[in-house]
Amino acid sequence: MDSLIHSLWLATALLLVMEGIMPFLSPQAFRQTLARMMNMTDKQLRTMGLVSMVLGLLLLYWVNN
Repeated sequence: MDSLIHSLWLATALLLVMEGIMPFLSPQAFRQTLARMMNMTDKQLRTMGLVSMVLGLLLLYWVNN
């Protein structure tokens, strides 16, 4: 159980690092991206979320095998 909790904390830490890269490197591009996302429909956002989750699962499977 400790190993699972440790892995979850590691995953959370990596997520925060990845999420912070774009606003750190290019705040203006980050703002423009967020502005474009505001104009997307719910269906487009859901599709992006689904694609992101599937790619994440595939990457996780690939890394663990």
